[in-house]
Amino acid sequence: MKNYSIILFDLDGTLTDPQVGITKSVQYALGRMGIEAPSQEKLVHFIGPPLATSFREFYGMDQAQAAQAVQYYREYFSQTGIFENAVYVGIPELLGKLRSAGKTLAVATSKPHVFAHQILQHFCLADFFAFVSGSNLDGTRVEKAEVIEYAMKNLYVSCPGDVLMIGDRKHDIIGAKLNRVDSLAVSYGYGSRAELSSTGPTYLVDKVEEILAYTLR
Repeated sequence: MKNYSIILFDLDGTLTDPQVGITKSVQYALGRMGIEAPSQEKLVHFIGPPLATSFREFYGMDQAQAAQAVQYYREYFSQTGIFENAVYVGIPELLGKLRSAGKTLAVATSKPHVFAHQILQHFCLADFFAFVSGSNLDGTRVEKAEVIEYAMKNLYVSCPGDVLMIGDRKHDIIGAKLNRVDSLAVSYGYGSRAELSSTGPTYLVDKVEEILAYTLR
């Protein structure tokens, strides 16, 4: 097991549980698009991937329709859904121990940077992180590989072997591989063990407290 000096964390499903806010925002967007929205439980697959991709994949929208749906989503999310969220138990303690050990921590999320920053500030997590890499509101830099690459660039990473990406969906693991970075998949979020295992993460854990064994040396 390597001694990683830089640790990247996904946000949704890894640091916080955003189910209520995200699914209510999707319901709102679907309603504005004239589509009958299912229950919140049936919309959890929206947590993790880029929103426009999910609207196209799950509702057959074309690019323009998906872009409009994202705008409707943000009407609700930016005012209310952003705070219908909760930090997973043990996360602040984990981050504190890693920072105290001299690790450089950063967030790598497909969520727009402006929203990610607000969430981290709201839950008093922002000070743990040296950098927050997110997508742009104009729909650019949404793929996880791009987000990770941007984080590494801004952290002046010269050796990918120094970096570990932690996330709960296959997109996190695939994005890490495309950047030649090791990955730690967490099954307590919104990706099933089967989904995560199929992408071949370097490590796979089920609980927040298990992360420390792979990150603190």
